[in-house]
Amino acid sequence: QVPLVESGGGLVRPGDSLRLSCAASGRTFTGYAMGWFRQAPGKEREFVAIVDWTGYNTYYADSVKDRFTISRDNAKNTLDLQMNSLKPEDTAVYSCAASGSSSFSPDDYDYWGQGTQVTVSS
Repeated sequence: QVPLVESGGGLVRPGDSLRLSCAASGRTFTGYAMGWFRQAPGKEREFVAIVDWTGYNTYYADSVKDRFTISRDNAKNTLDLQMNSLKPEDTAVYSCAASGSSSFSPDDYDYWGQGTQVTVSS
């Protein structure tokens, strides 16, 4: 059973917005930091945004700062990523993940979803 399930990906045009959601399945991630990572074809997986277990502290990659917003609802066990002003270089498979620490490295995340494709193209 996949512990995290993403939804909300799709094909959009440059400048459009998209909201990704991630739902925990079969367990709770209260107390865990959660993050969004992405992987474009031919590239390594990279950090996009993370939120600590409280939900109050957030961190963003420079490439998405001021365009993306990460949020979590611990009561609902969900994680969201609001993406505005999308660019073609945002095209990637986006995955949510959970970790015991607020790390920027995907290697420190123990639980992963299967990912959802985001394509930004005119």
